[in-house]
Amino acid sequence: MSFRVSWHNLIERLDELPEGATLRTPLSHDRFRITDVQEHRVVIRFTHSGDSQPLQQDQFETLYRRITDSEAGFELDRLPPNADPYPAVWSLHPRFEIDEDASVIVEKDGPTTTQILDAGDETESEQKERTEPDLDVYADALLLVDVLERHEVTTLDEMDTDVLVNLYTLLSDVQRNGNDLRKDVSDVLLSRLHHDQPVSGPFGSVQRTTRRNRSLKPDEEVLETLEEAGIERERVLGVDRSKVDDAIEVTPLSDSDVYDIEESAYVRKAEVDEEHKETRLQGLKDQLAATEGNEAKELRGEIKELENRIAELTEFKSGSRFHTHTRGGP
Repeated sequence: MSFRVSWHNLIERLDELPEGATLRTPLSHDRFRITDVQEHRVVIRFTHSGDSQPLQQDQFETLYRRITDSEAGFELDRLPPNADPYPAVWSLHPRFEIDEDASVIVEKDGPTTTQILDAGDETESEQKERTEPDLDVYADALLLVDVLERHEVTTLDEMDTDVLVNLYTLLSDVQRNGNDLRKDVSDVLLSRLHHDQPVSGPFGSVQRTTRRNRSLKPDEEVLETLEEAGIERERVLGVDRSKVDDAIEVTPLSDSDVYDIEESAYVRKAEVDEEHKETRLQGLKDQLAATEGNEAKELRGEIKELENRIAELTEFKSGSRFHTHTRGGP
């Protein structure tokens, strides 16, 4: 079957979609709806962000060629940035199906499944009440928001010392617990990212990178290898700091005898009053639960915004695209 025939079959399927039908991208699992179907493009709108994106016919053709040229299908990890919706739309065609376990989109002769979601599933997800996560970073972030709301932090020099102490303590706790959560998120993401291909979400994109760490082999092995290469031992032998510290302990020498010492002052968190934090936190939760109207909505919005900022892991980076005249496509 030619692309032109397949394209018109797809267009017919899109025209027959019920109003409000929601699809899901296979990689980032973003939900979107088709808002306009034209001869040479399909326009979609993401339900979470409200952003629109045109999907061009020539990009659909590129993906079609790559799918049909491979017996095993096209690997979704090879999609360019922002091209995640294309295979989701192609899955509406009766001969194309996404295998998420194998992370490919394939052409089949028999019945296929699509990325369209049941309306009931979407409604249940959208109407699900927001629950309080059992995370330290959430509790500390809530307390931090409270301090930021009650004090003018743009004029730190004018703030009382005890307020600055509270602010520093909470910032430190949020940073520490946020980093712990970021590490947990990173461990899970590593199992899902492949081939240095960026994967996008509503707030940014991430990609798998490799860091190269080096550690010297045993001293004698290194020295012998260098000597065989014509490097004398004396050129690489130096002072081992750990051995110097051990030597100082059994001699009358002081640190200043062998070290150039430069002192600098910094602030270090000494202790945290967990009981006071818990009391204040419970008060905020009670206040939030009892508050109604715009005030509650604004407070929840600010808390959500802070959570999102903590969860942001990377800066936005875009990769290459097949065509520069469109936002994205295979």
